[in-house]
Amino acid sequence: MAGSVRMGTAQGRWVLAATIAGSGMAFLDSTVVNVALARIGEDFDAGFVALQWITNAYTLTLAALILLGGVLGDRLGRRRVFLAGVVWFAVASALCAASPSSEVLIGARALQGVGAALLTPGSLAILSSAFVPRDQPRAVGLWAGLSGLSGAVGPFLGGWLVALDWRLVFLINLPLAALVLFGTLRHVPETRDTLDATSRLDLLGTVAVVVSLSGLTWSLTEAGSRGWTAPVVAAGVVGLAAGVAFVVVEDRSSHPLVPLRIFRDRVFTATNAATFFIYGGLGVYGFLVVLQLQVVARWSPLAAGTAMLPATVLMLLLSSRMGALAVRTGPRVLMATGSLLAAASFALAARLDADVHWLTDLAPSAVLLGLGLSLAVAPLTATVLAAAPEQLSGAASGVNNAVARTAGLLAVAVIPALAGLSTASTEDPTALQHGFPTAMLAGAAALLVGAGVSWFGLGRGARVQRASDASAEPVKR
Repeated sequence: MAGSVRMGTAQGRWVLAATIAGSGMAFLDSTVVNVALARIGEDFDAGFVALQWITNAYTLTLAALILLGGVLGDRLGRRRVFLAGVVWFAVASALCAASPSSEVLIGARALQGVGAALLTPGSLAILSSAFVPRDQPRAVGLWAGLSGLSGAVGPFLGGWLVALDWRLVFLINLPLAALVLFGTLRHVPETRDTLDATSRLDLLGTVAVVVSLSGLTWSLTEAGSRGWTAPVVAAGVVGLAAGVAFVVVEDRSSHPLVPLRIFRDRVFTATNAATFFIYGGLGVYGFLVVLQLQVVARWSPLAAGTAMLPATVLMLLLSSRMGALAVRTGPRVLMATGSLLAAASFALAARLDADVHWLTDLAPSAVLLGLGLSLAVAPLTATVLAAAPEQLSGAASGVNNAVARTAGLLAVAVIPALAGLSTASTEDPTALQHGFPTAMLAGAAALLVGAGVSWFGLGRGARVQRASDASAEPVKR
């Protein structure tokens, strides 16, 4: 059933504010922590692999459970599950801030990811179900741009907070959570998939995806420092086997975590494939560039975070417009062009070294990244939702978010190891500088693949509105 909330109304503004702020917390946390990694490494005497796990523990539970979060929202109520995720995320953030060691912080980050897995798909599914069909692309564009903006502003905000105390990067989530709870309880309508509301949850599929991602992530991360020892290989084999088991379980289940029939749609499948390569590259950029600026170039956390402001400003100005433009042009050209611009940004970033200058070295990369993300992210997100039936919007959102987080998770596990960074530390700028250009070029290659998938996989008929929506404007061909 189509939603009734309209853009431009008081309720519409509150629904947007609550969902954007909620998902924005998760996006913010995935980037703001990157600025704090160097200081955390110094305080806890943590090596590069420990820093990888501080990032990956969060992304691992987020990616592994986000599918369950989407299905729970569809069946139990998207607003209800969204609220539970916000509360969980806030409590876990407080635990992160109180962590006395890197090991405890890694565990608390894993708990944070569970909360993010509940709230992230719910925020997008609420928009897709609550707004009237013709307002959905614009609402999703605002969500993508402003939620992404929170991630882009993360390095800037993180720089200010880390200058005082790195624990503040986690405590900032508490007032944000309070704002989201207020707006959601007062103004967000409840929606659910009434067709499948009484179905059982796919717990076997959930266990399979958790085991798969855990095994693969541990294997790929530890291989860089330990080598391909028997335990590392065994974990990888278990992860692969669990991945195969997941597909088999979903195909045979009467209540699948991922309804495999949605992949019969070429546009849905191609958009998710593009998502994997685009977000894989972006994960490497977010993890390594701020470290490079602090460890190699010896910039302060504030300077390193502020350096990416051009990308932040461009996303703020352009993302909503790109969502509206995609209604008229289709997503194909925008997604492909945006991926190419982001790849060029990575190639420029590969030149960053100890003598980096912001105006001539970093600013051009930040501008290209901001333009690329503005062009690609909003059309990508809207296209995924448009390709799935309305009653499966939560599952579709969960699949796309899972693909994006899994891509970042595996990229941060694999690419630094391939670039020889596993033995580096925050006190070893030479080792970081040696592998950094290789890692950036690997990220650029992933984005080039994403551009190719966007262009050849989507085709001219791809839309950012559901074909059944009679009010949708025709796509220019």
